Amino acid sequence: MAPKRPTGAGAFPNAVDTPAPDIPNQAPLYGALDLGTNSCRMLIAQPQGGQFRVVDSFSKSVQLGAGLESTGQLSRSSIKRTVQALRVCHRKLQHHGVTRMRLVATEACRRANNAREFHRLVRREVGINLEIIKPEEEARLAVVSCAPLVSNTTDQLLVVDIGGGSTELVWIDISKIPRHDRAKAIMGLHASFKESTTDFPDVKVVDWISVPLGVATLRDMFDDVENDAARFALMSCHFEEHLTEFSPYDTEQTKKGFQIIGTSGTVTTVAASHLGLKRYDRNKVDGLAMTSVQIDAVVRDYLSLGPEGRRKDPRIGNDRQALIMSGAAILQALLRVWPTDRLSVADRGLREGLLYSQMNADGVLDNG
Repeated sequence: MAPKRPTGAGAFPNAVDTPAPDIPNQAPLYGALDLGTNSCRMLIAQPQGGQFRVVDSFSKSVQLGAGLESTGQLSRSSIKRTVQALRVCHRKLQHHGVTRMRLVATEACRRANNAREFHRLVRREVGINLEIIKPEEEARLAVVSCAPLVSNTTDQLLVVDIGGGSTELVWIDISKIPRHDRAKAIMGLHASFKESTTDFPDVKVVDWISVPLGVATLRDMFDDVENDAARFALMSCHFEEHLTEFSPYDTEQTKKGFQIIGTSGTVTTVAASHLGLKRYDRNKVDGLAMTSVQIDAVVRDYLSLGPEGRRKDPRIGNDRQALIMSGAAILQALLRVWPTDRLSVADRGLREGLLYSQMNADGVLDNG
């Protein structure tokens, strides 16, 4: 069962500071902030049984990594947009009195030459101390967030997190875990994939990789290619070249017992397009299983629309239209390498993983 959110949570086109009313539940509040290459997202939530209930949320496209590929620096305009968004997040955290939180930054801050100066500026101007996490931690949290979507018939699991500046892939063998414990075992993964979980030592992380290509960086690399179809093909092939060091790359998998879970704005947008949603509905998207044929049909539709058609398509949205084809190129490369009947769609990611891991460590989730 997916965590319950207020309608429209995580889909704000602009930063709107409208604090949710205080609630009587005495369960502790937890905060999770994900500052990525393209977006700044935050959730504030309370544990509720084996899941959590979202109390407040924030999401804004800040394009922190705009121009990073060519300059190696976070630009002044990107920093200004990001600081404004972080101020909204800080106000929300203060309003709710959140003391248990993790506020993390990912690929853009890992790569930028002036990341340390940006970190100091945020701490001084906003009052937030950002934690720049390593790729392995980012990948682990993506896997943890998807644990509730793991089928009890799954033996081999591939979790794909397509970000703005990087893409994380984690391959896990859970065939030796009792079927009813498989989601719980994944929830308990340690910070390092080399460690076994205390309760489930048979969880085996076969391999993981962080590809330094996401929807924003891949788009920027091929921005000078004018032909839309050619640009898409080049992006997809270029991404596949970065998978050769991933050990399951050449491994032929049986479709039975093999599950791919995709978590990203790309995957959820493709799912919304498949469903024909003109207004995004998380309840219809999160947990949806799409066949490879259905995904391919959506991608071909995007290509037939062309850049102008995609800009006008309400299923894609204004924030996503500039990045959807680079994301689709990554998705198509993955399905080309690992042909599968279906892909599970996850409208969840780093924020949810941060919340689950904090709550699990504190023992406030009902793992029964």
